Amino acid sequence: MDLLNTLVDKGLRRELPTREEALAVLATSDDELLDVVAAAGKVRRQWFGRRVKLNYLVNLKSGLCPEDCSYCSQRLGSKAEILKYTWLKPEEATQAAAAGVAGGAKRVCLVASGRGPTDRDVDRVGKTIEAIKEGNEGVEVCACLGLLSDGQAERLRDAGADAYNHNLNTSEATYGEITKTHTYADRVDTVQKAHAAGLSACSGLIAGMGESDEDLIDVVYALRELDADSVPVNFLIPFEGTPLAKEWNLTPQRALRILAMVRFVCPDVEVRIAGGREVHLRTMQPLALHLANSIFLGDYLTSEGQAGQADLDMIADAGFEVEGAGTTTLPAHRSEATAAAMAAAAPAGGVCGSASGSGAAPAAAGCGSACGGCSGHDAAPAQADAGEVRSDLVAVRRRGAGTDLAPNA
Repeated sequence: MDLLNTLVDKGLRRELPTREEALAVLATSDDELLDVVAAAGKVRRQWFGRRVKLNYLVNLKSGLCPEDCSYCSQRLGSKAEILKYTWLKPEEATQAAAAGVAGGAKRVCLVASGRGPTDRDVDRVGKTIEAIKEGNEGVEVCACLGLLSDGQAERLRDAGADAYNHNLNTSEATYGEITKTHTYADRVDTVQKAHAAGLSACSGLIAGMGESDEDLIDVVYALRELDADSVPVNFLIPFEGTPLAKEWNLTPQRALRILAMVRFVCPDVEVRIAGGREVHLRTMQPLALHLANSIFLGDYLTSEGQAGQADLDMIADAGFEVEGAGTTTLPAHRSEATAAAMAAAAPAGGVCGSASGSGAAPAAAGCGSACGGCSGHDAAPAQADAGEVRSDLVAVRRRGAGTDLAPNA
């Protein structure tokens, strides 16, 4: 296809496709799907080889969020039967993080529900970051705490945070249909605050909420304009007890086309398959590794993922390799720019963070799709019918952080 040849050429040059070209990727047929994956795979390999970065979520505070994000199991008014607990102590969070690192995770994502952190919360998370870094040499830490106030990003950076995650989730035009308690502009502001503080900016989207192709293009182009280092792609899993409980709009083929489009628009950034991959990609998950270079290991925030060992087996069987701690995730031109930005933003005396230059994961105004964790799922179910509540497809997390059971890593 001439379209795919053009997109590969542009991706290898880091040139932005036209909106028409991006829309055309989403409009390709299932018969063309393998061609689309092969083309986007060339761009992925140019910038990331066959490496797969593993990230591990630690839910520091679960449930009882005052925000009304329709997709989120932790939202105001949610009837989803998820775990609810207040802040983990630094030693508890460190223990949870260590399980992910032992499983091969290079980055730990610390997430807390809520509109945004108080200054006391920032101090608390700062102590947790310091404890995790002290106990796990070389680990990267990303914070995902919701909307940031002035100065908070700098304090997280000084505590050793490498990145901050806050997702845009959907297009500006349709954002008000998903959330009423904060705005799209609020989210953009938080991503910009993280960037200005020298943190690696991580921001992504949620697909499957009933959005149009144009909405998907809008949000991905906005993410490129924000210059996020990593873009987590979440696939909505409708929790029973939330407003979007009947939104089952995705097929494995659709999910792969979305990932391919993101790769073409953002060729040299860390594209992460986040919440929902097990449900919506199912047995086609290995194909997605040709498009994305990053995944979450094990469970999410309020839902369970497939077994951590199954993730590792899938990566190996597909001919990829887990990215080691000594490898810089991003291409040199991006990692050097991020390191320079962190150095420029740091106060005299330097900063504790590693400035690795690879973004982490996602957040709402607290949970906001934080790292994709609000999606729930089982391992490989049959496709749900649109318009049904499918509680059988949503495996609520009952292990790991906030419980007495061993985590999945």
